Amino acid sequence: MTDTVSQAAPPAATPAKAAPASRIRLMVSDVDGTLVNGEKQVAPATVEAVRRLHAAGVAFAAVSARPPRGMKLIVDALGLDLFGGFNGGSILRGDFTLLEEHLIATDAVRAGIAMMTPRGADVWVFADNEWYIANPDNPYVARETRTVAFEPTVVSDFGDHITRAGKIVFSSTDFDMLAASEPELQALVGAGATARRSQAKYLDLTPPGTDKGYAVRAFARLYGVALDEVAVIGDMANDLPMFEVAGLSVAMGNAADEVKARAHFETLSNVEDGVAAAIERFVLPRAAGA
Repeated sequence: MTDTVSQAAPPAATPAKAAPASRIRLMVSDVDGTLVNGEKQVAPATVEAVRRLHAAGVAFAAVSARPPRGMKLIVDALGLDLFGGFNGGSILRGDFTLLEEHLIATDAVRAGIAMMTPRGADVWVFADNEWYIANPDNPYVARETRTVAFEPTVVSDFGDHITRAGKIVFSSTDFDMLAASEPELQALVGAGATARRSQAKYLDLTPPGTDKGYAVRAFARLYGVALDEVAVIGDMANDLPMFEVAGLSVAMGNAADEVKARAHFETLSNVEDGVAAAIERFVLPRAAGA
């Protein structure tokens, strides 16, 4: 399996990156497009690889754009001690004890909705441990329901839920529009929120000052691990903040080109047990107890 895993070859224009860490005590993974396969399940090979990590003295955590409630199947499958939802906006223990919770500034939510609605994006509001939508006919609602494993609540007005939002999703079939809107939306909301695409079809607003890099720092602090002893793995641009703070970074085989260019290594895709392959080749040889 690992013979086909290759080291990423960044283009010449990419700034030189520090050498990958030689000792790893914690691994942090993205979820969708990374830790789960095409059926949104954690493959048996990944479960076994994470078990081997623990046996070698390496902790394992996950962070996702998903709401914490939508992480239950992953937490249970891997026996996670720590995980993050809303791109690091919420940090929780494996028993769902909330350690940190950050919310989006209400003015930023209103400004984002006012900007994105005329562009044809549907608005999803994640607040109060629920998922609120206005358009149940959105083509991605059914799949997202399977992903997070709970049903949305259809409303005619988001009301004061926007004052307690952990994440706002702008969903559209116009991927180019979402890509072009990302920097504009960030400029508009300023310090009130973080605007990043979590998938081609989703542009997310998440709490200000938090991203997946923030989650990595939180996990490292809670485990008592230095950042240069952390390995991270992901596939999308919203995973890049992890790459910026960790000692070793791995891009999935299905990752965006910009993610591959910033990684130390490249592994297989998420439908080919890419996380398990990365653990086998890049992390276990650097395990603290190896």
